[in-house]
Formats: sequence, C-alpha cells, structure tokens
Amino acid sequence: MTLTSLNSWLDERPAAAQAFSLLDHSDWRSLAPLATELRERGWGTRISYSRKVFVPLTQLCRDVCHYCTFAQTPRHLEKAFLEPDDVLRIAHDGAALGCKEVLFTLGDRPEARYAHAREALARLGFATTLEYLEHVAGLVYRETGLLPHLNPGLMNTGDFARLRRVGPSMGIMLESSSERLCQRGGPHFGSPDKAPARRLETLRLAGEARVPMTSGILIGIGETRHERLESLLALRELSDRYGHIQEIIVQNFRAKAGTKMHDAPEPSTDELCWTIAAARLIFGAHMSIQAPPNLYGGDLPELIAAGINDWGGVSPLTPDHVNPEAPWPHLDRLAQATARAGCDLIERLTVYPSYVMARAEWIAPELHAPVLRLSDGAGWARVGRWTAGSVEPADADDLRDIPLAAMPRRSAMSSRIDRLVAGQELPEHEIAELFTARGADFVHICREADALRHRSVGDTVSYAVVRNINYTNICLYKCSFCAFSKGKTHEHLRGAPYLVDLEEIRRRVSEAWERGGTEVCMQGGIHPSFTGQTYLDICRAAKQAEPRIHVHAFSPLEVAHGARTLNISIDEFLVELKRAGVDSLPGTAAEILDDDMRRELAPDKLTTREWLDVVARAHRAGIPTTSTIMYGHIESYTHWARHLLRLRELQHETGGLTEFVPLPFVHMEAPMYLRGHSRKGPTLREAILMHAVSRLVLHPLVRNIQASWVKLGPQWAQRCLTAGANDLGGTLMNESISRAAGAVHGQELAPRQMQELIAELGRPWRQRTTLYRDVDSSRIAQAVNAAPLAPTHNAPLSRRSARISA
Repeated sequence: MTLTSLNSWLDERPAAAQAFSLLDHSDWRSLAPLATELRERGWGTRISYSRKVFVPLTQLCRDVCHYCTFAQTPRHLEKAFLEPDDVLRIAHDGAALGCKEVLFTLGDRPEARYAHAREALARLGFATTLEYLEHVAGLVYRETGLLPHLNPGLMNTGDFARLRRVGPSMGIMLESSSERLCQRGGPHFGSPDKAPARRLETLRLAGEARVPMTSGILIGIGETRHERLESLLALRELSDRYGHIQEIIVQNFRAKAGTKMHDAPEPSTDELCWTIAAARLIFGAHMSIQAPPNLYGGDLPELIAAGINDWGGVSPLTPDHVNPEAPWPHLDRLAQATARAGCDLIERLTVYPSYVMARAEWIAPELHAPVLRLSDGAGWARVGRWTAGSVEPADADDLRDIPLAAMPRRSAMSSRIDRLVAGQELPEHEIAELFTARGADFVHICREADALRHRSVGDTVSYAVVRNINYTNICLYKCSFCAFSKGKTHEHLRGAPYLVDLEEIRRRVSEAWERGGTEVCMQGGIHPSFTGQTYLDICRAAKQAEPRIHVHAFSPLEVAHGARTLNISIDEFLVELKRAGVDSLPGTAAEILDDDMRRELAPDKLTTREWLDVVARAHRAGIPTTSTIMYGHIESYTHWARHLLRLRELQHETGGLTEFVPLPFVHMEAPMYLRGHSRKGPTLREAILMHAVSRLVLHPLVRNIQASWVKLGPQWAQRCLTAGANDLGGTLMNESISRAAGAVHGQELAPRQMQELIAELGRPWRQRTTLYRDVDSSRIAQAVNAAPLAPTHNAPLSRRSARISA
C-alpha cells in the first residue's frame, strides 16, 4: 500500500489485514506525518504525563522473565513485602511533592512459588498477595488522597471486583501475543503468567468489570515486526469490544547485567519510532499512545513526531524500579523537550479524562471523591494549590499553568479565536475546546481577549460602591452547593439562622448612602414565610430609607417565588416590583444553564428555560439584569460553552444584560464537596480562561465582564483584568454568601483599595453606577472618606415561625 493510500486511515482505521501493509514502509519518518496528524486530531497539542510515586510492594515473583532485574529471590531481599507504614511513607512523601498517582508494581503471585512469601503474608494477616494489595491500596487513597494504579499481573473476575474499589485504574502489559516467545530459549520460557492467552483473558475480564486499563507491548525481545502488529491488533480488538483500554505503551527492551539477555541487542531508536507510528495508525486518533522518556536514547521530540501523546508516569521521588539504570527526566527538561515539538506538557491522573468524565460507569463510587478532588473540569489533573475563596497562595505549579508569555505558534485554536474576535458565533464544541488551552494557546486567548476588551470598552477599570444585604439564610431549597442557607440539610454549616427585619434594612441602606454607596444588592434564602408581598415590603423599606439609592434585588428564583405566592403572573409581579422601587435584578441562581446539571445541583429550583424566561420578561418590563455562572463543581467545559451560548442568545433577543460575572465555586463548606461529590472549584488557569473566553464569546453583545475579587481574591481578580475583564464589581460592605462557603474575602474592599489595585496595572479607574454610568465627584469623595461600618444586627430565630417585620 502506497503512502498516498495510507491517507485514508486518517478517516477510517485500517482493517486488520490492511494493517500489515505497514511492513512495506520500513522508515518511520515516512509514517510520521500521518501519525502526527492523527495525534493532533485526538489530543491537540497536549502531551501528558502522570506525576507518580513508584511502590514496589514485593519483588518476589513466580515468573523468571529472561530480561528482568525487578524480580528477586528471597535471599536477595531484606523484606518479602513492604509494610503498610513503608507504603504510606512513600505515598505521603509523594503527596508533598505534588504526586497524584501511586503505582503499585509487584511480582505475579509469589506465594505460589515461595514459602517465604506465604509466611510473610501470614504475618501481615493475609493469605494472598492480591488481598494484601487491596488492603494497602485502600490505606493509600483513604489516608493520602493519592490514586492507586495497580499492576498485579493475572486476575480473575473476583479480583477485579475487589480491586476496582481501591484503584481507579489497573494495568497488565501484553508484551507480545507471540506464543513462540514462551517456548524453550524464548524470553518468557518458564513464566506461566506471560502466556499471551492468559494475559489477553485478564484484559477481557477487565473489560467485563469496567476497569480502565493500561496495556502495551515490549519490543526487542525476539519478536518480529509482524508479531508486533499482531499484538497491537489483539489489543485493539479488546479495546473496540469493551472501550476499557485507556493507553497503549510501546516500551523498548533494555539489556541488563545479570540477566540471560544481558548481551541481547537493544532495539534502535528508529525501530521504536516505527512501532509507535504503527500503533498510532492502527489505533487511530483517540487512543493514548505512550513511550517512557527515560528509556529513549534519541531526541525526545522524535517520539512525539512518531505519534505518542503521553510520557507515562514520571516520579520526582522514586526511581523506575523496573529500569533502575534509566533515571526519570526532570519535569523541566521534559517540558522543554515537549515545547520543542510545538506541544504543551500537561499533567493527567492515573485514570484518563474520558473515564473521569464517565466515572459513573468506570470508577467505583468509593473512589469518586478522591478522583474529583484531583481533577480539573476536563478530567485532567488539577495542578497547583490555589482554590477560589482561599488565602492559600498560588504555588509554582499554578504559575506554570498560567504563563504570561510563550513562543507563538499557529494552532487549531488560532482560527477559532480569530472568528470570535470578528463577532462570529462558534459551535458549542469549539467553545468548549477553548477552555483546554495551555501554554501558547492560553497566552494567545488571554491576549486576544484583552485586546478585544481594549477595543470594546477601553482601558478604564470600573467598580461600584455597593452594600450587600442578605436578609435571611433560611431557605426552602436544597441546593447541594450552598453553605449559606440553613434548611434541614445544612444546619451544621456556618452561622445560626437569622432574619434581617425592615428596620435594620432601612438602617443599612441609609448607612450605605452615607458612605458613598450608590447601590444596595438584596438577596437571600427563600424563607418559608416569604411571599411576594415580603419582597415588595423589603424594596419599599429600602426606598423609604433613601429614594436615590439603586435597588438591585431579587434573583429570578425569588421573582418566580414571589409571583407564585401572590397567585399572579411573573409579568404582573415584575410590574409590582418596579413600582415598589426595584431598579435591576441580579442574574444569580443561574448556576449552570443546563437541566442535567441543574437536576444534580438544585433539583427543585427553576429549570434552564424558566430562568431564561424570568430574565427575558424582566428585560421586556424595562428591568435590566446582570448574568452569572457558577463553575468548577461537577460540570464540564461543554456545559460552560452551553451556558455562554444561551446567555448570548438571550442578549441578542432582549439586550437587557448589563454584565457577565463568572463566579468560581467556593468548595470549602459546600455540602456536595464535603460529601465527596464535587471538584475543589476551578483551577487558576480555568478561572482566568473563563473571563477571557466569555469576553470573546459574548462579544459584541455583552460589553462588561466582571472579575469577582470576593471569589478570586484581589491578586487574581487583577490578573483577570489583563485577560478580558474590565470591571471589579462592588465594594460590598457586607457579603455573607461566599464567606459562608468558606471564602476569606468578602466583607469589604474599600474604594481606595480598588483604586490602588487598578493603578498597579497602569490603568485608569472609574467609580460607576449599577448601570455603568458615571458617579459624580461628591459621591466618590464621600465613598473614599467613609466612616467605618457600624455593627450589623441579624436577629436569630426559629426557622419556621419567623416573619419579617417593620
């Protein structure tokens, strides 16, 4: 088959018989362009690795592979098995270095060969190696949060059922499907566990058990190229049947002193690259193809050109116990080699992103919490220590993930960005892909978003002097993310139930005006006693206290609740709110505008259609609104894209949105996080990208993108102002919702602090009104020179009996 005819494999993988035509192409460089194109279709510019620690649980093994120095006899070992404390010490040390995987490597069923192994297991309290593995793997994930990857050799159905509860992924190398290699004189002679049929049966059982698996081949141990292709095709057949093989390793044999194959020739770098290219062409775009970087003697970018998208596990702590003569490359060197290939080094978990996102099928429920806590929004590894609402400073990993500069390159994202800048609308999947940006793509998106901000609204950064009044924390609804409300399911969380009475509301409104405020933002829980009349009374009380203040009040959920309790239409209630003094609505309670997500987050709240309908009706009634997203919990980048497109469509129809405010999920006290059902909020990279991508996607319809200093902290809100945002939001005076969730920011960022934060960027500041109009100089001076806030009074009360009163 000619090289030209191989191009058809870009769109359809070769049939098994066709795959052997690869033997006609001996030079891997002729296959590399096709392999690279397939890799980029499946993985873009991402080249992944897993930061791991290597735990050699036992080096005893009943097999005698002729190339292996890992397996030892009892007289050469101080201990038959690592003790649980040994394993936990390694895991804790790895966690301190940012590792997320614990790779358990061990010999196959040593108790079947050695009495010493049986006696050691008995002393530990176990009958088999796999029972002990289950025990220590469980200890690791429960006590350290790291994810075990298990390589115990042959397993049966019961083994998989037990071990999948303590390890989200497992592995067994096929090595070769050639029975010839098991015959006398072959490298696997005398190794019953290396029989190809038995290893393929273990992989089949893994598929039945829905366990994400690693497998692959070992080249240079006496097999032919034809046999390599047979091995790859056998693995592909199982992968196609079950979908469980998450990566294929192409590993090159290394001759080791003290083995029967110590003088066997090692495969050349060209031979390894040819096999990698063949694997990529056989498996297609979406299979992960891996080659260990520490075993390659050539220039590492060659492996990327041949078709790999993954370097495998790399440890900053432990050696490669199987290949101790080959040290891991330093991560900085690996990143540099990856960059020379025009790609970005990205950290993954032991279980690949597609399986993380489909965890209900592939990962045992016991492991959902540790997997989610280590994941980002696409199922890759969460890097860095920064979280929304925390004082924990960004660490080196955070900062590497958000570069300020990178070597420019043209990628698939470039054309998408160009189309957005031109005001075109992208399809959902292309917008979702923007959130995956790393390295040069991340820098490009942020710079283009900032340039678009400059052209759209100029360099001035705005802020408003605002007082938040959260009038009750008692709520009928059972939102799984909310640490503010005090319904039956949330009573153990921060703060006692309270209700702010009308007299205190009036006092706070008057004080806000005296301190230079132009807005009061009023929201709260849906108290059981509240009706639409309650909201009208609250609004009138605010306007009685200060008619000139802008009342920004009541979420779409509160509007719907008010209308229902008065038995009038939403349109009629909006008219009543406007008469009572409501000037605009906060576009909160949006969460994620996707009903699958809303059913998990807040099953009894408004649907997506209902939320959009209330906001659209408010716009038609002459009441403008803001818009928000709460992101970084259980949703994916696709949901972010869908949310932005629905807001864009709404704004195109009504034009009533004044701003878009991304609200990163604050996890610390959120019920769903405490139950192990969510991530830890967005990463810092994701938070910055949310502002940049929203600027691009909502252009030119929504002009103002706000960075929430309450959620992000002042430093990172400032960074977002260089990535598309143009507004810092309100000074707040009192904010309690974010603080209830665990955020340490939120009480007040004084006007002078706002101005200094903006000035550090070399940009002018502007105090604005809620509707982005200018504030007169006397109000600005009054805000800057405001007296300290008086203590607030939140009256404690019974959840069921209270009524808001004058």
